[in-house]
Amino acid sequence: MKIMIITSSPNTNGLTAKCSDAAKSGVEMVSDNASIINLNTLNIPSCHACGNGWGTCKDKHSCQVKDDFQNLHAKVADADGYIIITPVYWGDMSESLRAFTDRLRRCEASNGEKSNLFNKPFICVAAPGGTGNGSISCLASLERFVDQVKGIKYDLIGITRRNREYKLNTIKEAAKSMAESLK
Repeated sequence: MKIMIITSSPNTNGLTAKCSDAAKSGVEMVSDNASIINLNTLNIPSCHACGNGWGTCKDKHSCQVKDDFQNLHAKVADADGYIIITPVYWGDMSESLRAFTDRLRRCEASNGEKSNLFNKPFICVAAPGGTGNGSISCLASLERFVDQVKGIKYDLIGITRRNREYKLNTIKEAAKSMAESLK
């Protein structure tokens, strides 16, 4: 069983990083097969809407733009579950996560039950800093993504600096529970 933890913050010591550590700790209570991928260390720009707007995404379910997306897409296909953790900017997911999910959605959503994400569980975490605003709208965007790629919403978690102590434990327990469900 492989669980991929996808994080998308340039701040490697902030709340998003703490959430990733909590998720990994929870998975490792059940399995040693958890990996953290920080999208901000990869070259995955926005979708180019190639050709007629779809390029090879719709029919071949692969992106024709050559960058770090192809390697990560293959790793995503190989995973059994996903934990997506993002800071909240302007009430939505980070730009690096948006670029990745937009491209992944184009490759997977039109593949129906053959999607590499079909019936696989997702935990989505929105981590707004500062005021803590935007968590709900960010989680709604993540929920739409999971629906479009035919995944299963295992949990949607909002965390702020005010509730971080108990929500970090919530993330850890949710990750552990999802890992147990995949055994």
